[in-house]
Amino acid sequence: MVVELILGSGLASLGAAAYFNMRVQAVSVESGAASPEESERLLKIAKAIRDGAMAFLFREYKTLAVFIVVFAAVIGFLIDDPSTPDVREGSYSAVAFIVGAITSILAGFIGMRTATAGNVRTAVSARESLEKGFVTAINAGAVMGFGLSGLAVLGMLACYLCLEKVLPGQSPHTIMEILSGFGLGGSSVALFARVGGGIYTKAADVGADLVGKVEAGIPEDDPRNPAVIADNVGDNVGDVAGMGADLFGSVAESTCAAMVIGAIAFHDNPAALLYPLAISCLGIPASFLGILAFKAKSEEQVQGALKNMLILATVLMAVMGYFLTVKLLPAEPFDLGLKTGPVTSTAVYLAFLSGLVSGYLIGWLTEYFTSHTYGPTREVAESSKTGTATNIIYGLALGYNSAVIPSLLIAATVIIAVSQAGMYGIALSAIGMLGTISVALTIDAYGPVADNAGGLAEMAHMGADIRRRTDVLDAAGNTTAAMGKGFAIGSAALTALALFSAYVTQCELTSIDLLDPWVMAGLMVGGALTCAFSAMTMRSVGLAALAMIEEVRRQFRTIPGLMEGTAEAEYAKCVDIATAASLREMLRPGLMVVFTPILVGWLFGEKMLAGVLIGALVTAVIFAISMANSGGSWDNAKKYIESGACGGRGTEAHKAAVVGDTVGDPFKDTSGPALNILIKLMAIISLVFAPFVHNMGGVIMKMFTH
Repeated sequence: MVVELILGSGLASLGAAAYFNMRVQAVSVESGAASPEESERLLKIAKAIRDGAMAFLFREYKTLAVFIVVFAAVIGFLIDDPSTPDVREGSYSAVAFIVGAITSILAGFIGMRTATAGNVRTAVSARESLEKGFVTAINAGAVMGFGLSGLAVLGMLACYLCLEKVLPGQSPHTIMEILSGFGLGGSSVALFARVGGGIYTKAADVGADLVGKVEAGIPEDDPRNPAVIADNVGDNVGDVAGMGADLFGSVAESTCAAMVIGAIAFHDNPAALLYPLAISCLGIPASFLGILAFKAKSEEQVQGALKNMLILATVLMAVMGYFLTVKLLPAEPFDLGLKTGPVTSTAVYLAFLSGLVSGYLIGWLTEYFTSHTYGPTREVAESSKTGTATNIIYGLALGYNSAVIPSLLIAATVIIAVSQAGMYGIALSAIGMLGTISVALTIDAYGPVADNAGGLAEMAHMGADIRRRTDVLDAAGNTTAAMGKGFAIGSAALTALALFSAYVTQCELTSIDLLDPWVMAGLMVGGALTCAFSAMTMRSVGLAALAMIEEVRRQFRTIPGLMEGTAEAEYAKCVDIATAASLREMLRPGLMVVFTPILVGWLFGEKMLAGVLIGALVTAVIFAISMANSGGSWDNAKKYIESGACGGRGTEAHKAAVVGDTVGDPFKDTSGPALNILIKLMAIISLVFAPFVHNMGGVIMKMFTH
């Protein structure tokens, strides 16, 4: 019964994605435009954005293909668990890794295609009404949300069923260990998609803002700005493909971690064994109902509709989750085999519920700190009156302050989850936080679609009324995008903890002694990794932005009639600069994250690796929340001033806010979000390579101890 439930949910999710895609494609640009000339301009600009986005993806995927093949070979060669002499786990894990990577790539590709088709249709829908524009943007985002959920569920189920078929008689624990390779594949793609996409989008954004808005004094998305197409392309590669791959990895990893831990207790109970995957499926109908239940007919209703979708999906998920838990888990208390004592199905549900509620609260707190509706961001805007320095000081202070309560919420979730169901509870709390991923990703992808629609309206000269409507949609999307980043960070923390729990279980570590010098050294190395990774990605954005700024200045200086609007900018050159820079700069931080756990485990042993994972987890969560919220606040402080506050556009306060926003761009869209994947990827690599580390690790440590 449980397999049929999972299969049906996965297929229904893909069916929902197809339904929403059909609704997007049903909007006609030709009939929605005011004139044939406007239609031609819109289609031309939309094609440039789509071609730039797809060109970036194909070049990125070509680079990733080499990494996937090489790393699959490393997995196959190094992983050989002596406890299963009749099965070389590495070979099967390598195949699962490739399947997970391909599935993640496919999800990103589908989302990108729909987002770049939805932007122009949102623009023409906004001509008819704000409600039509809102619905079109939500439909485009929903294709990514439900497409990703369906592919994740079906991909994991297919891998599990295939492993059962080709490895008859093997223990469920061995099969789940191999299945972890699927999550590793998804997370590996997410790292490069997040870092590469983040570098691309922020290099273009910084170049467009500093030269266009500050130096040249022209509006955002002005067609005279050579970087404007690259900027619009970047919105898609960062916030659609990048965020999608990030959350795909989280879903796969948290589910795999729960099933690895649960396999100890449920080796003879298939329904309970697949419970983590089954409960993830509940978010699909809950999200579908949440999206269909709310629309926005006026400016005041837009942000409320987006939040209400998430609230309804969360409530439905909580109710349905209880009944599914009682149905699939044993009625009598059961032993998880992790020294937790007898555990009940109700205790497991409470662990799941703690993550679900915590995820919503972290999203709400992110909104409070980053939306200009509330005091913190308005304070940052007010600080801009006295210059750039105070704007940046206040923005940094806001970010540091905003990390406090979410960190405490994550701590409380861990305590509740562990007290109820031990390490298994942590994994279930991560699944709970990711339960509404379909609607959460829909709302997140809605943001860049609405943002692109505004850019298209400006570049195609659709008129001030249309631009005002798209700005309303974009403003709400900007806030919900910040909420999505908070949600992603919280889920990454719990996912990494779940994977760490599975790693500790695999290595048979009954305790981690913080006074052990190797563990203490690992904590310091983990903290240093967070700093090194952040520095690399921030510097990469700076290097790429320098090239972009010089190119934009060159075009303004050398193309006659560009500033007057009588000549067309060379958009393709800026797109190529951003693409080449992002693909070049993503490799160093990516390879550092991938190979650090393997090298630390091999040279210094499993205990030091455990210290590295915890050190990176604690520091990365704080860094990620702080950076994401500082960046989101700087962005919305700028938008608040542009709405007429603090003197409005063109004032010294506005220029200071624009500079603050450009500092915040790599904070919120490159380094901050990429730290999610740093902690998840290091944890799942440690889990997948646990047999190698357990049996072959500690080469240097053994030299010191003997």
